[in-house]
Amino acid sequence: MKFSKETLYDKLNETPIMPLFNHPEIEKSKAVVKACYDGGIRVFEYTNRGAGADKVFAALVKYIRSDFPDMAIGIGTIYNAEDAEYFVSLDADFIVQPTLDAGVAQVCQKNNMAWFPGVLTPNEIYKAYLLGADIVKIFPANILNPSFIKSVKTVMPQVEMMITGGVEPNEESLNTWLDAGSKFVGMGGQLFPKAILESNNFTWIENTVKESLRIISKS
Repeated sequence: MKFSKETLYDKLNETPIMPLFNHPEIEKSKAVVKACYDGGIRVFEYTNRGAGADKVFAALVKYIRSDFPDMAIGIGTIYNAEDAEYFVSLDADFIVQPTLDAGVAQVCQKNNMAWFPGVLTPNEIYKAYLLGADIVKIFPANILNPSFIKSVKTVMPQVEMMITGGVEPNEESLNTWLDAGSKFVGMGGQLFPKAILESNNFTWIENTVKESLRIISKS
């Protein structure tokens, strides 16, 4: 079952953290998905990085549809319409970009899919909004001050923002960005440290996700 963008937004509103993950091993990737699901995540991004990423993604789609049918899975690091169409054929629920591309926007609109373009400046944010983005991915957020988000929200309150890049799974980091006006956060390496993955400590991932969602629910 592919999720419409409306259903996807509902899920993201309920659990406002989107993990972004990439690993060449299918079984380890499945274990990470399960840990995130058990922690409360319902929207998961696998990034299109490295040879064979599409094969891992296809395996994760099959796994999630079978074992976690209420979880949405999308593909990240998409640059052009051709790649977007390819991952639509692999049953992606949504598309995430590090950049902004009108062709990808059109693919998502045609398929009634959520589209999260990567933007950084007010001009890019507004252009993404005009192209149909309901939620933009602010990336890389680690080079910004949270006051930037507050200022942009003052003039573009209709655009929701997902902060990605440098967000830490702790109260100080999460509350700083949420208080500035962002509604969602994307987290990659902060949720999946190399040492944790190497030691297969999936319980740590599950507990960190639970705690991060708890912090957000209190904000």
